[in-house]
Amino acid sequence: MLTRLALFTIRRRKLVLALTGVFVVLAAIGGNNVADHLKTGGFQDPTSESARAERELDHVFGPGAANPNVVLLVTARRGSVDDATVATAGTRLTEALRRMPGIVSSTSYWTLQHAPPLKSHDGRQAMILGAIGGSDDAINHAVGRIARRFDRREEAVTIAVGGRAEIFHEIGTQIQSDLTKAELIALPITLLLLILVFGSVVAAGLPLAVGGVSIVGTLFALRIIASLTDVSVFSMNMTTAMGLGLGIDYSLFIVSRYREELRRGLEPNDAIVRTVQTAGKTVAFSSLTVSVSLAALLVFPLSFLRSFAYAGIAVGIVAAAGSVIFLPALIAVLGRNVDRFVLWHHEPKPVGEGLWHRIAVFVMRRPVAVASSVIVFLVILGIPFFHVALAVPDHRVLPSSASARKVSEQLRAHFSSNEANALAVVAARVPDVASRTHDVAVYAASLSMIPGVSRVDSRAGIYAFGKQLVPPGALTARFNASDGTWLSVVPTETVEAMSPQGEHLVHEIRDATAPFAVKVSGSSAILVDEKAALFARLPVALALIALSTFVLLFMMFGGLLVPVKALVINVLSLSATFGAMVWIFQDGHLSHVLDFTSTGTLDNTIPILMFCIAFGLSMDYEVFLLSRIKEEYDRTGDNTASVAIGLERTGRIVTAAALLISVVMLAFASSSITFIKLFGIGLAIAVLMDAFVIRATLVPAFMRLAGRANWWAPAPLRRFYERFGINESDGLEFEAPPESPDPQSGSIEVAES
Repeated sequence: MLTRLALFTIRRRKLVLALTGVFVVLAAIGGNNVADHLKTGGFQDPTSESARAERELDHVFGPGAANPNVVLLVTARRGSVDDATVATAGTRLTEALRRMPGIVSSTSYWTLQHAPPLKSHDGRQAMILGAIGGSDDAINHAVGRIARRFDRREEAVTIAVGGRAEIFHEIGTQIQSDLTKAELIALPITLLLLILVFGSVVAAGLPLAVGGVSIVGTLFALRIIASLTDVSVFSMNMTTAMGLGLGIDYSLFIVSRYREELRRGLEPNDAIVRTVQTAGKTVAFSSLTVSVSLAALLVFPLSFLRSFAYAGIAVGIVAAAGSVIFLPALIAVLGRNVDRFVLWHHEPKPVGEGLWHRIAVFVMRRPVAVASSVIVFLVILGIPFFHVALAVPDHRVLPSSASARKVSEQLRAHFSSNEANALAVVAARVPDVASRTHDVAVYAASLSMIPGVSRVDSRAGIYAFGKQLVPPGALTARFNASDGTWLSVVPTETVEAMSPQGEHLVHEIRDATAPFAVKVSGSSAILVDEKAALFARLPVALALIALSTFVLLFMMFGGLLVPVKALVINVLSLSATFGAMVWIFQDGHLSHVLDFTSTGTLDNTIPILMFCIAFGLSMDYEVFLLSRIKEEYDRTGDNTASVAIGLERTGRIVTAAALLISVVMLAFASSSITFIKLFGIGLAIAVLMDAFVIRATLVPAFMRLAGRANWWAPAPLRRFYERFGINESDGLEFEAPPESPDPQSGSIEVAES
């Protein structure tokens, strides 16, 4: 199959290049505005109790009834917020916010009879609370208009815009800006490194061309997918990083193998065919392993994670297609001109004299000692992961200069109420709710006695420590409805929303006896439900990755130990990476150097996301190395020599590929958004760990210890592999063709065995 594909791309190279050009133009046009169709949310399980509670609140009481998603922080330039001029301005701003498109409700300190929780300690600041209704897109667009309209200074007051909607709006805006910055950093450095690797400007430009095709094609795919389902805006980071990284990696394997075959004396067209048969097979298989690893994200209900599956599968397919179809056609046009504009020549050392060969021999002479030492090292690095604390993103993922973050920090520092972290206890469709005020009162009083609760607001009044503080009135009218009610449980100032104390409070409220069926929502409840959704499906995702990877590796190499070894080694490598991420980002080490604010937690979804991506990337290099080892083993039958030669043959190019993809990932670590920075740095560490530590030590050590058993399988499985395995045994018999399609390109007469 690969032979026929190679022959087709050679004979129809102009057609292939023309079709690729048309595809790129159409994809660029179709995916140009993809960011406008992506979502900023997706961190919540839509089937969870908290999500259902929010939907009931919106349906019965109107959007934003419990948790207004936009805040105007009004600061008096002189005097206090009770001064006549400031009060007039505050009332006017409340009304102006109510008239903004998308706003469904607007209240403030001044319109709620000077409600104490909405006034700061020093009396110089007060809040205006607004609720934006509609979809995530509608909320995002509306809050953008609100920020432009209200973020200003007036004669009497200064207004700043914050709230959950503005936080996510600023995150999305910042990410788009960071993408541009990352591309400007990554592309020139990548080109320079490629020139250093190849020594030729033309050869160095080929991987970048494939990377460009991968990015454009994947953005177009995301635009199509976004028209069918929710896709997170954060997937654009993965599209650009993985598109550039995989595109460069795959084409690096192709171009380097092509040049190697030319050095062996093959004519250009024959070298292309041989390259597609060998490196092309590796690229196709690697793409499959990356896609399978990321497809495991589809088992999770969060659209944030599912979006990365869409992007990862698309980028893997497009990058592989570009490398085995578009790139060979382009090489066929260039022929030996691939090495045009050579800056210097790099002559490979004779077999058995390279650095990576010497490393492999050293390790295989003492495999037990080396493997044991490295495993201990990896386990030590992974120890910090045992105290990982998971949460959902909040304002602290933004840079300290961001307006929404400043507003959130001022609300926390200057206001006595923990209103922003209040939990909503929803009782919708309660029969005769109007006559059950006593039941509500008893329930509110009982909730107010739970440790960690500051007060409970309800239609029966406001309660604290089991006693009524404020009777029913204007302040509690918002809890009334004809077919339901809800209660606002405000935590004490010491209870953070994203903390074990916040989670414990949610469980206490859910376990408390209620006079009617209730559902609990709010930031802490979302955290509890998200963890439950992730952990419930995590075993399924891991099992899918392990099983599919095992099957794919067996189908490619025909042995049972090779897949087992690969799975074990990758888990060891990734545990060390995760330990480093906890040490850096959760514990806050290097926070000043990397310019981020440590929250004492990691985003719930990032470890899962990083595992799937890093696992796929690790398999990328594993497959490339094992392919060369197997190729040598099939030729010689000598396991030890095959390992040394395989490591030597792939050493320089895998080193280059790892450095290149690490540069791309580290460029995205320049993002001002903390979890994007974590994503970039974490993947860079995972790639470098795998390419240098794992490849140089554990792989040759384990391969040496297993010996010929690496390729062993029971007789039934051996027969199955020989019949159905990915074992294309194309042999090349280079003969002078009767009529070469391109006399300058050499022979393409191939006999398929």
